[in-house]
Amino acid sequence: MLINGTEILDTYAEAFPTWLSRVIITADSLKWAKIAAAEATGFASSTIGCPCEAGIERTLSPDETPDGREGVAILICTAKKTIRQETTARIGQSILTVPTTSAFDGFPDAKDRFYTRMHYFGDGHEEKVKHAGRNCWKIPVMEGTYVGEERFGTVKGIAGGNIVIMAPTQKAALLGAEAAASAVEKATGVTSSFPGGIIRSGSKVGCKNYRFPMPASTNDQLCPTLKTITPDSAIPEGVTCTYEIVINGITEEYVRAAMKDCITAACSVDGVSHIGASNFGGKLGPYQYRLQDFFK
Repeated sequence: MLINGTEILDTYAEAFPTWLSRVIITADSLKWAKIAAAEATGFASSTIGCPCEAGIERTLSPDETPDGREGVAILICTAKKTIRQETTARIGQSILTVPTTSAFDGFPDAKDRFYTRMHYFGDGHEEKVKHAGRNCWKIPVMEGTYVGEERFGTVKGIAGGNIVIMAPTQKAALLGAEAAASAVEKATGVTSSFPGGIIRSGSKVGCKNYRFPMPASTNDQLCPTLKTITPDSAIPEGVTCTYEIVINGITEEYVRAAMKDCITAACSVDGVSHIGASNFGGKLGPYQYRLQDFFK
């Protein structure tokens, strides 16, 4: 299958279930909401080595936020047993500390819920209040007061939807990956947790050549420099560079839509020769998204 001269390989992306919380960050200006969002989603590229995966979903206009201020929605993805801990830590360290911000629950209708217990920071001086139609706590801080929710919903979502951009040159591959990452930024209900939305060091589960355990190691199949020594290499002839885009989302529908948008965006870039995907024969997760099916 060809799209704008780019071959869509007959392969699939393999994804797995995760749990997500959605935090709506508002502030007196979009500048400070974005700063808080960037900090709250830091060191959260992959659960291979980070405590969670997190990223910015999208910016929100004042009519989309509970308190009528500009805002940013972030998604925090991890196991259900650690979602409360990770959400609490990121609100406490990276939102509460930022000038003029508030944090609101982005899944108010979720069946599963948890408490961050942020009000304890007030050391007895905190106050329950009704704010923006939500049950919030007012906590004294040096600026004046912080007001935000501490009960958050969590939903089961999808992690690991992906595409791999391939090209004969590093420049073309990176331009294609940048176009795909921009498509994720514009999509709803998804995020890419890696820096800039692009991965150059795609990984496989475990390792083959060391006796000690490794949670992950370089994905031999997708490394162009290993093509001649990797029996099951997935690198097409002429490709010298690949980049991966990984997408986490609230639902399968959101992930599928974002993957299709990524492929379309990457195929619009001159020099991108192939689009593939990362999978592990069903060993990583139960969700399989065949790339060609998006366009049938």
